[in-house]
Amino acid sequence: MCGIVGVLGDHEAAPILVEALKRLEYRGYDSAGIATVNKGALDRRRAVGKLVNLSDLLVHEPLPGKSGIGHTRWATHGAPTVSNAHPHRAGSVAVVHNGIVENYRDLRAELAEHGIEFQTETDTETVALLAEHFLRSGLDPVAAANRAIDRLEGAFALAFLFDGEEDLIVAARKGSPLAIGHGDGEMFVGSDAIALAPLTDRITYLEEGDRAVLTRTSLEIRDAQGELANREMRKIATDRTRADKEGHKHFMAKEIAEQPTVIAEAIRAYLPSGSDEVRLPGEGLDFGQVDRLTMVACGTAYFACLTAKYWFEQLARIPVEVDIASEFRYREPPIPDRTVALFVSQSGETADTLAALRYCEGKADKIVSVVNVPESSIARESQLALEIHAGVEIGVASTKAFTCQLSVLLMLALKAAQDRGTLTPEQIADHLSALRGLPALLNAALDQEDAIRTAAQKLSEARDVLFLGRGAMYPLAHEGALKLKEISYIHAEAYASGELKHGPIALIDKHMPVVVMAPRDALFDKSISNMQEVMARKGKVLLISDDDGIAEAQDGVWSTVRMPHAHPSLTPILYAVPAQLLAYHTAVAKGTDVDQPRNLAKSVTVE
Repeated sequence: MCGIVGVLGDHEAAPILVEALKRLEYRGYDSAGIATVNKGALDRRRAVGKLVNLSDLLVHEPLPGKSGIGHTRWATHGAPTVSNAHPHRAGSVAVVHNGIVENYRDLRAELAEHGIEFQTETDTETVALLAEHFLRSGLDPVAAANRAIDRLEGAFALAFLFDGEEDLIVAARKGSPLAIGHGDGEMFVGSDAIALAPLTDRITYLEEGDRAVLTRTSLEIRDAQGELANREMRKIATDRTRADKEGHKHFMAKEIAEQPTVIAEAIRAYLPSGSDEVRLPGEGLDFGQVDRLTMVACGTAYFACLTAKYWFEQLARIPVEVDIASEFRYREPPIPDRTVALFVSQSGETADTLAALRYCEGKADKIVSVVNVPESSIARESQLALEIHAGVEIGVASTKAFTCQLSVLLMLALKAAQDRGTLTPEQIADHLSALRGLPALLNAALDQEDAIRTAAQKLSEARDVLFLGRGAMYPLAHEGALKLKEISYIHAEAYASGELKHGPIALIDKHMPVVVMAPRDALFDKSISNMQEVMARKGKVLLISDDDGIAEAQDGVWSTVRMPHAHPSLTPILYAVPAQLLAYHTAVAKGTDVDQPRNLAKSVTVE
């Protein structure tokens, strides 16, 4: 969610901090600010809204200094106002924070007993006031910061800056990611490597419970027990952190268009040229020793898991349980023997998913993750991490990460079928051959953008939209509805087509568009019956299907989008493209903020 940056440098910090914060805009935010130390004096600037407002403020009220911290805030405690924006300051301490201090009320009451007053509605101000309180009691800055951190409950990434200390930043991580960047006589702090990419390619990721003391020439990290920790410094590929629209109007448009390329890369990673089997990294995974899969994720990744459930059960005959991460650990599910727990997350830092993973430690036979960031917390804490190879995804509404997740999960299901002998070698070869042709099919789907734009123009006038699908298209209907909600702000819901007459059909009238995702497959005739029920009540059907499906169902259909014919196992991946483009062009028609929709964050690092 929130973005953190910090600089101990040789150049003016303010422009460096603002530029780094721009690279964190994709996380979502509603205010921003920076603080610097200049000639021993701590000062800050904050603004509500987009970073351009902070940049404008800095033109009129410059903030000199070569040491600083910065923040983009996604409001949790308190409205998005200047007073609630970070950095928070108490006397000689400034703090930026990502996460939630769960015991802030108790700490506020304790501080109030000392006559300490609060100026904001935030939990973060408590951290600054605690550190300042301990400074006044005679502790030095590092000890004061550590004493304040000791009192915190919840999840956080923190960076402290102190008046009179031009060569010091104290950082801490518990539950929220934080990375340290190494320069030449400079040091940096960032929520992720993307923020730091233009500054350095040498990164150290803090582990859970770590605290770090940074100067321009040194880094000291102590673990949760207070012992000195030797964390690995990694060299990152900076081209993997590029954030450029490359001629597209929006990042989302670019990322939709990239899908044939990135999926081809994902396929090559697990299905090398000439190979007749899916290959996993490291020790891999023998599904012959697996009786059950538990899959856990949030948001779009959850719908990827729901889709994969069809593949694993139909192709490999493995029972699969799929859970929303935020619900999973609180119901304390039993984990039977010979169970693999599989976690899916684009960022690899999703707080609820990470907490669910930790619940499964010591219970599941093996913990596997499907992630886009191999250096992420979820990847590092998994016994087997499968990278989806989507590259940096900036648009808040996930597109290429979703289809890459699906592609990797399909290959994993085929690996399971091969290990368990539930498909013949000929059937496996048929699936793998179809999979290698997927990028070409995606290009054909992208060629339908003009027809989708026309349909989206009609859809943009609706207040409510229903999505219907059967089989593996049912989770995809959910994903289509989610995309439309996320970026166009049109209320959209998804239902299994067979559930239409069990309640939702009451909503159908001449004003209700119904998007039906129905390739001409074994379930198509039943989908036709549901479409007829909608049209009989004057509902407007937007049918997404192939040539055969459209030819059979076109009478009375409001609008159509034509997809290429595909192998049945590939249709959920292929039909994601029109779902994404439909949401995108509807949002463009409505004039909403496509890449940074209101109230949403790209990486949800708090519960």
